[in-house]
Amino acid sequence: MKNKAKKNKDSYLMGGKSLPWYMLGLSDASDMFDISGTMWMVSLCFVYGLKSIWIPWLWPSFNQVFMMMFLSKWLRRSNANTGAEWLTTRFGSEGKGVHASQIIVIAFALISCFGFLAYGFVGLGKFVEIFIPWEVVQPYVPFDIPAQYIPHFYGVVFTIIATFYSVLGGMHSIVLGDVIKYGIMTLACLAIAFIAMDHLQGQTLHLPQGWRTPFFGWELGLDWKSILPEVHQKIESDGYGIFGIFFSMMLLKGVFASLAGPAPNYDMQKILSTRSPKEASKMTGFVSIILLPIRYSMIIGLTVLALLYYAQLNVKDASGNYDFELLLPGTINAFMPAGILGLVITGLMGAFMGTFSGTLNAAQAYIVNDIYLKHINSQASTKKTIQMNYLVGLVVVIIGIVLGFMAKSVNDILQWIVGGLYGGYVAANCLKWYWWRFNANGFFWGMAAGIFAALLMPYFTTGLPLYWWPLLFVISLTASILGTLAAPPTDARVLKKFYTTVKPWGFWQPVLEAVKAENPAFEANKNFKKDAFNVVLGIISQLCLTLLPMYWVLGMHQALVIDVGIMLVVSFILKRTWWDKLED
Repeated sequence: MKNKAKKNKDSYLMGGKSLPWYMLGLSDASDMFDISGTMWMVSLCFVYGLKSIWIPWLWPSFNQVFMMMFLSKWLRRSNANTGAEWLTTRFGSEGKGVHASQIIVIAFALISCFGFLAYGFVGLGKFVEIFIPWEVVQPYVPFDIPAQYIPHFYGVVFTIIATFYSVLGGMHSIVLGDVIKYGIMTLACLAIAFIAMDHLQGQTLHLPQGWRTPFFGWELGLDWKSILPEVHQKIESDGYGIFGIFFSMMLLKGVFASLAGPAPNYDMQKILSTRSPKEASKMTGFVSIILLPIRYSMIIGLTVLALLYYAQLNVKDASGNYDFELLLPGTINAFMPAGILGLVITGLMGAFMGTFSGTLNAAQAYIVNDIYLKHINSQASTKKTIQMNYLVGLVVVIIGIVLGFMAKSVNDILQWIVGGLYGGYVAANCLKWYWWRFNANGFFWGMAAGIFAALLMPYFTTGLPLYWWPLLFVISLTASILGTLAAPPTDARVLKKFYTTVKPWGFWQPVLEAVKAENPAFEANKNFKKDAFNVVLGIISQLCLTLLPMYWVLGMHQALVIDVGIMLVVSFILKRTWWDKLED
């Protein structure tokens, strides 16, 4: 893989845009199957039951459906290598606003990548600490480490291992590693599910009313007080008690975030690495199919074991506080038999490496492609470019580790990224697709205002970052519109080329008229209603895929049959309205 990656820049960063869509889809799914997120989701499932399927809408998880239906092919038609490079297809390559817009998207991408590296780093350290107790390692370490930094020590060790192959092999190495790790994770997840079902035979789960249903009212309605008081305190501290407001905010933010397209991270890099726009759509759709049933087999399996044997587990951190993120490693350590235990640990370590390596690759792409080659050394040889990738990779890892030391928990980082940082990203990135008048100046000011507000919000607000989102959105939207109107429209030639190449729907009438004046045979994209219909069906199907293993492991056979029936009907319709109509 190292030799393949050394051929040229595109081979290192993009796999030469020659990898098949199903390989990239497996890789993308493997990157999303991260250890920190899985720890978080097991804790959510334990506390909120089947209602926990909604909480990943914080990302939002259904953005994959929007990309699958139309945004992936729009993005891939640019033939760019990064999100910053893509902006030249929308705004052109000349002018202060264009350069400023590229700088701001690079800044956002790097802040996001550093956040995700720290997020993975913290989760990995917590996980490893369970299986390799510090008292076993301490005699061989020539220095003392305070208890609160033991997870960080483990994080550093295993981050170095992941860095080695990620930096040397580039995208080729990352995709091959991810495919292998996905195979291991599949075996591990199914093993956990079967073990949980075996333990559940003849036993009763002591659960609050409403835990077994995904449906909810204005309030959450889960009363843990008489069963496990500390779980009730967890719900209060999370701020999800009035679930109706929380869900509405997630949905509102999620729709706009999904319409904005993928954030400039490993997900975007995998889409840009596909061979064609058609394969980009297939790859994104494939991710949900192969990720959700497998991942949730592990999540519900570990949740069932944790509920059955909660009294035997230690869910307190070194400071004596309850930390339900420890349920995953604690349950694995207590109930997996030899062999299966090794498989699960290997798979989850691989899951960390997948997320880490994909994020690292994205950060390298932005620094090398959009900063070094464009503004520092545009004539760099292939050898020099690869060497710069190595150096940048090491620097990015060091910064990620430093930020990991500053983070308190997985949930803290997650909430800030999805509620705060992404709140500043949404407005400008929505407008770039759907409004012809939007220009590079508006993009810069919208992104700058959003990111700056997101960075300041933690110092001036309390509570869930998600609840700040409307304010962040309004700030960013206002700055986007004012910045746009303060500068002339994008060059007409750039707009016409973008419109005829990408073919978006939205508010493009003046550009359409200009294009038709030159080419009367040109047909505008009139698929808005079809795409919106497919998105709704896709989200229903995604929820059914998530619930499938949960109903199966819990033995809820009637609900399982209904779930499968809905999924089959939706799949039949999407075959005719989406798959059969895919085009480049």
